[in-house]
Amino acid sequence: MKNSIETIKNKFDEKNFEKIKNINNQYLNDFIVKHIELLNPKSIFVCNDSEEDFNYIRNKAIMDGEEIKLNKANRTLHFDGIYDQARDKKRTKFLLPKGVNFGDGLNTIDKEEGLADTNDIMSEIMNDRELLILFFTLGPANSPFTIPAIQLTDSSYVAHSEIILYRPGYEEFKRFGNCDKYFGFVHSEGELENAVSINIDKRRIYIDTEEDIVYSMNTQYGGNTIGLKKLAMRLAISKASKEGWLTEHMFISGVHGPGSRVTYFSGAFPSMCGKTSTAMLGGETIIGDDIAYIKNIEGEGRAVNVEAGLFGIIKDINPDDDPMIWEILNGEDEVIFSNVLITEDRDVCWIGKPGEVPERGINYSGQWKPGKVDEDGNEITPSHKNARFTTNLKNLDNLDPKFDDPNGVKLGGIIYGGRDSDTWVPVLEAYNWEHGIVTAGASIESETTAATLGKTGVRTFSPMSNLDFLSIPIGKYVDINIKFGQSLQEVPRIFGVNYFLKGNDGEYLNSKLDKVVWLKWMELRVNNEVGAIDIGTGFIPRYEDLKKMFKKFLGKDYAEEDYVRQFTLRIPENISKNERITDIYKNISRGVPDILFEILRDQKLKLLELKKEKGDYISPLKF
Repeated sequence: MKNSIETIKNKFDEKNFEKIKNINNQYLNDFIVKHIELLNPKSIFVCNDSEEDFNYIRNKAIMDGEEIKLNKANRTLHFDGIYDQARDKKRTKFLLPKGVNFGDGLNTIDKEEGLADTNDIMSEIMNDRELLILFFTLGPANSPFTIPAIQLTDSSYVAHSEIILYRPGYEEFKRFGNCDKYFGFVHSEGELENAVSINIDKRRIYIDTEEDIVYSMNTQYGGNTIGLKKLAMRLAISKASKEGWLTEHMFISGVHGPGSRVTYFSGAFPSMCGKTSTAMLGGETIIGDDIAYIKNIEGEGRAVNVEAGLFGIIKDINPDDDPMIWEILNGEDEVIFSNVLITEDRDVCWIGKPGEVPERGINYSGQWKPGKVDEDGNEITPSHKNARFTTNLKNLDNLDPKFDDPNGVKLGGIIYGGRDSDTWVPVLEAYNWEHGIVTAGASIESETTAATLGKTGVRTFSPMSNLDFLSIPIGKYVDINIKFGQSLQEVPRIFGVNYFLKGNDGEYLNSKLDKVVWLKWMELRVNNEVGAIDIGTGFIPRYEDLKKMFKKFLGKDYAEEDYVRQFTLRIPENISKNERITDIYKNISRGVPDILFEILRDQKLKLLELKKEKGDYISPLKF
């Protein structure tokens, strides 16, 4: 400790040295020194979670040009480079020691090779800029769920985003003392031009689950750089797999039932599939919209939100469908907008925002006006399809009072959803935990969206909507999920939902707000207060119950014809999906539990029996 603390003393000014010294952690000092020597920053700032330090970072983001002040206080705008607008899956890799194999579907690189590449790119990368050191906790502080985390970055935008999105952790590090159990994140945006990263060919995101460190370089986009988000999720999935709990790509919400009852649900949806809008439904309360830790605490599955903020997609947000988010985006609370259009009066515009599109402005592509095209002749929209907003959950009127409960909340149900135009009904309850994990969670297929680089509209497979973030073999991940439920005394029910089912005319069969009714029905099912119909793939609502609920919660009539169109069992499509999923898991080299194939086989046999008895398309009224 003496050597590392002396090195720190020589590198830091007195004020920032005292901040590190007060933590009194040898392992942390060694981590800091190692990376200071690699990065060779011009200066160093340590954030101790005081408002003074937070304001230093906010002001620095403006001074650096990484954020632009808007026409309201506490509102800023950040631009990523035109080729730095989404998660870079190709260059996001796990560092694996020789002899270690993660199995199929995970992007890996030899650890020695990856670290050599990191050291080459990051060597002296901060010699003309300031290193920012920040401390956070993943999950509530002083909790069975707490994981402390340290971020090293030269991006004031990344630092500003994280102080909005995460719980402060400086005091928690002091409480932990000389502890080596923390996550470390090292990021540099690299060389900048007009305040955006330009060396995209040297963009790298390397994840070391042995050392619990993530390296990110030559990128600013939040999904590649905000270390505590999906990058930390990969570290936590590995950690959870060793310790017998779950790290999931899930929201957590309190659904309010009769009387004063609140039933908590978590839910996993691929990006742009209704996850945040489900978590944010009016009349309900939110704990989190993105990442959950779930642990067995005294026989109950209990969950916490890893984060304290929202890094949400802004496309199509409007006052009718998203009233609470709309209010924040147009109010006085602190918000960072990213990759939207800034107008001449320093307001912002995004795709789907009500009102007329401005005649001119500035966006991530530079000066913009309607009709502008990129080098391939494609129209450049006012905002990027993956444009975001960043704000703290405390700004929400519907934040659940148990948001910071150190023991989390007891889950009554888990929901899995995706973009599916032709197979899943709008809402269905699984027969039991294992059936739900296999046929809903482990069978998620969804159309790709603008949140990842590559083509859109392609149906992709993502178990529990987590494939992009797995740091363990897929088969092992599914097996851990199955076994976790088997370890509980009180087991959450599992549901599948589909907001994107289409009719033969190509029109959606669900309206955007129908999810209110699906969620209320699930809450009643968890509490054994409403019946259901067994259709061979699980349980669906009865028409008479939905008719009453549509009237009660949405104030509209619900026609039997709509019920039949929405809840008809589409046997050919379900069999096709069953066969696709079975083939996917058969081609996974190892670790897939036998029970998965047993459940899929039994499901297919039941579908074939129903087909023989009732035909290809079976009305729910015939069950």
